[in-house]
Order: sequence, then structure tokens, then C-alpha cells
Amino acid sequence: MKQRLTVGQAVVRFLANQWTERDGVEQRAVAGFLGILGHGNVAGIGQALLQAQRTGSPDMPFRLARNEQAMVHTAVGYTRMRNRLSAMACTASIGPGSTNMLTGAALATVNRLPVLLLPSDVFASRASSPVLQELEDPRAGDVSVNDAFRPLSRFFDRIQRPEQLPHALLGAMRVLTDPVETGAVTLCLPQDLQTEAYDYPDELFTKRVWHVPRQAPDPLAVERAAAVIRGAQRPLIIAGGGVIYSEASAALDRFARETGIPVADTQAGKGALSWDHPNAVGGIGATGNPVANRLARYADVVIGVGTRYSDFTTGSRTAFQRPDVRFVNLNVTGFDAGKLSALPLVGDARAGLNALLPALHGRRFTGDFGDDVAAWRAAVDHAYRGRGAPGELPTQAEVIGVVNEACGARDVVVQAAGSLPGDLQRLWRARDPKQYHVEYGYSCMGFEIAGALGIKLAEPGREVFALVGDGSYLMMAQEIVTAVAEGVKLIVIIVENHGFASIGGLSEQVGSQRFGTEYRYRNQRSGDYDGPRLPVDLAANAESLGASVIRCRSIADLVEGIKQAREAERLTVLHIETDPAPSAPASESWWEVPVAEVATLHSTRDARAEYLAGKRDQRHHLRPGAI
Repeated sequence: MKQRLTVGQAVVRFLANQWTERDGVEQRAVAGFLGILGHGNVAGIGQALLQAQRTGSPDMPFRLARNEQAMVHTAVGYTRMRNRLSAMACTASIGPGSTNMLTGAALATVNRLPVLLLPSDVFASRASSPVLQELEDPRAGDVSVNDAFRPLSRFFDRIQRPEQLPHALLGAMRVLTDPVETGAVTLCLPQDLQTEAYDYPDELFTKRVWHVPRQAPDPLAVERAAAVIRGAQRPLIIAGGGVIYSEASAALDRFARETGIPVADTQAGKGALSWDHPNAVGGIGATGNPVANRLARYADVVIGVGTRYSDFTTGSRTAFQRPDVRFVNLNVTGFDAGKLSALPLVGDARAGLNALLPALHGRRFTGDFGDDVAAWRAAVDHAYRGRGAPGELPTQAEVIGVVNEACGARDVVVQAAGSLPGDLQRLWRARDPKQYHVEYGYSCMGFEIAGALGIKLAEPGREVFALVGDGSYLMMAQEIVTAVAEGVKLIVIIVENHGFASIGGLSEQVGSQRFGTEYRYRNQRSGDYDGPRLPVDLAANAESLGASVIRCRSIADLVEGIKQAREAERLTVLHIETDPAPSAPASESWWEVPVAEVATLHSTRDARAEYLAGKRDQRHHLRPGAI
């Protein structure tokens, strides 16, 4: 039997019948659509979604977004919360509507998170070319702006004929459900094609379950890795996001307790172990803490579990200083497992840890990090308490402390960019694998509110706190409107420090004197932005978007405001001004940012000397031997 459907209707019907399964648990592979309808998709995908909503068949929820980039961030927040087992589809109009999704596509692919992007494209027939918003390329007739998605997508296809659709949809689902290959998946749909009808076979629309396996590493590789670990004296585990996506926290807990090996975490891996676990030493690398970084400096075997070893994690390859250091990397992707000349264990984090532990034959290590961890926890307590002087603006660390203490174990904090991620990784005490949601693969300003919306859609029973600096808020706050329209409750905390605090500090570090990083009037005499502060009222802006707003003048106000926000039934924004100068305790790590090689400014020349001193500690980790 066949069903005569438009391409748009076939896409919606197909996606409604896709499921994933892991460990015997099934869930929707594509839980719904986010979209902005316009020139290109309103008559195709838009009509199909309307028809589905009116008739109830197929079951495919649609949510109207306010910004195309933001809706991809929402989809990313959703799928990360669902451990990559359920995704969302994003539909946009041709031209700027579609290219607005490019940043979201990059973020999803960098973070290995599945999202389905359906950018509308120009006419397949080319009957009326050039149409509104069409890019004309005199060298090729089949190029459109959507070709910009190719390098950002793990799977890309442009469907030119209705009969090509089944092959493209199955290819898209293969990548969306593959933990090794996943990321942004892009199917370009010409606007005329979306409305064309075709007789599709019934089999295309029957329930299809995509099994997500737990790949076990090769037994010989496990034995080789175990031999390396057994011979270690100062091993260290680095837990990345793969631990959380594979739901391996219990396996890591057992592994750490039975071996005695300390466990540091990356931004994506924070919460893999509770902060008060006896083996937990906190964040590692440039945004980590001194305890983890000292252990890394002297480690002779580093066991990376589900980490891709970003430059922040490795301190731009200065973190591991022993000449004889060896790496054992357990990762579902061979690409990441082989980094740093490691002995690779290619497999699921949970399956790999469960295979590796018995191969260690009861080997247990004794560490001397307990006193250092206790001292660091006391330093965090001190940072949370703040300076205490009356009349002074609170520090960012104090704000984090209040939010951390207000968060229940199952609540979630969301962040992405600025100075907050560094302070959060150092200071936040995560008690649940899903409590800490910092997007630091792409560190995209504007992710926070949109990502929080996706998290809340994925887990409605959790309270979600979006911590957003004023710079990030001004980049993208529109999804407040979407959350209000959908009746989705979020708690948004705007941390106002009148500029780009993180980049201001970085600018000073590289000798650029915080140039162009503060929100001030331009001084007509000096030509610089060193006039009075701008009279921007972000609280009033949030209120104009439909949020309830609480203005907090002090830490005490913030404590009370969070109580009110928790009791509220709708989205609430709390606004607090902080002092951008004080910083959290240092990480004792380094991050490479090049400094101008020649300069007339003394500040830049001094910064260049410090930069060269830092580079002397970089290591290639090109250890020879059998892999």
C-alpha cells in the first residue's frame, strides 16, 4: 500500500514514527519541532505541522521559536538532557532564516549532540530564479546559502526530487542515533519540493526502532590498558561528558572506590561524581582548581573517560608535565580515544569501565590528596561568603554560592560563556549528573536562556536556573517570549557587570588594557569607550518580554528572590549587579592566547614575555611504542 503525501507531510509522518532504544528503554527519536515559519516552509513543512496538529495524526508537537539560532540551542539543551537518545527538529525559512541556524549547527557538532535541521531551500525547478533571498553563484547553478551547512554537519543532503526523500531520511536517522557520528544533521528542502506530492510506501511510516548499542572495547585492548594502569604510581582519571551520556556514573563510582584513583572532571563531565565523593578532586585545566591540576602535573598515567581533551582541559597541553606520562583513553569514538598518543579503548564509557575494573586484578592506589581537597573546599566556602563589607557590590562567586545552595540535587544550572563558566567549574558543587549544564565546547554567548528552555522541556520536573551575564543576555534573550508563550517556568538570573568581564580580563592578560570590553559611552575627546556607563535596564527589558522580574540590590535580596521564584508558577527573572573586579581563586593552570609579537605598548610587551614563559611548558605527548 502507498500513501499520497506531500514531501512536507511525509517528513513529519516519518519522524513521528522513529524511536530509539538503549538498555530496553524506548523513547521518541524526534520529540517535536521547533520552528519559525516564513517564505520557504510555511506552505510545506508548516502546512504539514498544522495538519498534524488539527487531526492529531501524526503526533508531532510544534513550538514557535523567536530566533532560529536560539531554537537550535533549545534543541541542544533538550538532547543533552536526554543523553543524546532523543532529539528535536528545527525548521526555518529560506535565506536568513536558514543561515541563522549555522551557529547552532556548529555548536551541536562541536559538542557531538544530535539535532535535525531542516533549512528551506530555493526552488528545485528553478522556474522563477532568482527568487527572494536566493544567492546566485555564476560558477554553479546548484549552490545556495545552505551549502554553508556542509562543513558544520555530520550528515548533509539536499533533496531535489520526492523519491529521494526515503534515502535521505534514513541516512539522517542513522547519524542522529549513532553516538560516534552524531552532531548536526541537515536536510535541505527546496520550497517547491516541500509541497509536491508522491506515492510513498506504507513501510516508510511504520514504527522504526533505532537500537543504540553499548559497544564494549576490544578485550586485548582492555588487557593492555590494564597493564599500563597496574604499573602506575600516580594515576588520575579525567571524567568527560561521555560518562554522563552513557549513564556511567555508578560504574565510575565503583571504579574509583575500588581502585582509589582520584577523579577530576571536565566542564561536560562535572556531576559524573558528586562533589563530595571521596575520590572527587573537582575541575581540571584552565578553568579547574589547583588540586586537580597539581595531581595532573605529576600523574604518570592519565585515564581519560569520555573526554575529547579540549585546550581548557589540558591547559593548552601544559597540564601533564611528567616526561614519562602515559594516557589511556576510553571513548566511544576512535578519534578521541587516540588523542595524546594514548592507548585507545574504543567503546561505551559504562561498558568500558565495567570491563577494565576486573582486569586490574584488585590493584589499589593510595593517594595523599585528601588534605588538599579539604583546603580547596574551605577556599570555596570563603569565596561563597564573599567580602562581607556593607555597601560593596557582591562578587560573582557570591552569586554562584547562593544559586548553588538554592539548587536541589535534581535542579539544573545553565551557562555557556563569559567569566561564569570558569568560576562555575571551579566553585560549583554538583550533586547529580544532570545538575550542571555548561555548554563549553562552543561556549556560545546567548545559549543560556534558549538552552534552559530545552532542558525544561526535556525534564519538566526539574527547576532550571539560567545564569546569564549582561553580554550574553544582550546577544539573545528572545526565547523568554517563547517560554512565556509555552507556559514553561524558568528562573533566569542576570548577572550585570556592565560589559564583557571575561574578555576584559583576557584583554588585560594579553596587554590590551581591557580595550572595547565595557558598556560605556564613547568619549569624544579620547575616542575610547571610557565615558559614563550606559543607562541600559536589562530588568525592564526582561519585563517587556513577559517575564516576572525581581530586582536584587544585595545578596540577601537574591536569596529572598530565589525563594519567590521557586514558588512562582511562571518564568521569573532576577537581576543583580556585581563587581567585575574580584575573581575566584586561581586554577594554577594556563591557557594559550597568542600575544602580539611586536608592539609599542609596554603592557603588550610584558604580556608577550609572560606568554612565551607559559609556552615553555607545552608538551606534544608524542610517546613512542605500541598503540
